[in-house]
Order: sequence, then C-alpha cells, then structure tokens
Amino acid sequence: MAKLLIVEDDESVRTLAARALERAGHTIDIGADGAQGLAMISAAGGSYDLVVSDIRMPEMDGIEMAIAAARLFPAMKILLMTGYADQRERAEELNGIIIDVVQKPFTLAEIRSRVEQALACFA
Repeated sequence: MAKLLIVEDDESVRTLAARALERAGHTIDIGADGAQGLAMISAAGGSYDLVVSDIRMPEMDGIEMAIAAARLFPAMKILLMTGYADQRERAEELNGIIIDVVQKPFTLAEIRSRVEQALACFA
C-alpha cells in the first residue's frame, strides 16, 4: 500500500486516523505539528505517497507546512483536514499544492475513503 504521514496536534484525532489507515494496509508516520511534519518530510526526502495534515496547529499550521513542503518537493501530495470553515477557506488558495480538505469530525470510513481517493488521483 502507501507510505503516509499524518500531521495532527490533537492526539485523539491523530491516533484515530493512524489506526484507520494502518488497518487499511498503509505504513504510517505521525507528526504532532507542522514544524515536525516538515522536518519529517525533509528527512524522508519527500518520499511520502501522501501527507494528511490538520490545518490549525501550534508553531506551524498545515497551510504553512504545505507551502514549504511544495517548495521543497513540488510533486508532494497533501490532503488537509479541518473543523473550521475559515481555515477551509484559507486552503482554497492552495490549488495545485493540496488535493482536497477533509471536514472534521470524520468517521474511520470517511478518512479511509478520502485517502484512497487522493491516492487514486495519482495511480
């Protein structure tokens, strides 16, 4: 399956998403904020098949991380998540950098489905 990075500051959401995607057969790495996520992307040489990141996080948010990751690795595939309408609107400016925005809260089936759709776009 795919190698995924989940970047989420809320431990319960991070754990939920990681377990759902591991059960779908994916290899999962996790980061607790955008700065850590960007460091992991850089350390991996941009080799993740997909990065799934929250938008609203301390230190570096998901949008800042996505922009920085896209500068380093233009082919990087990024799926953002948020529970805030204003953050979703901010993400609309990232056409060409992100694939889509997943609305939180989500079910296990929803996150698996959205990840599979994102991966299928590049299969």
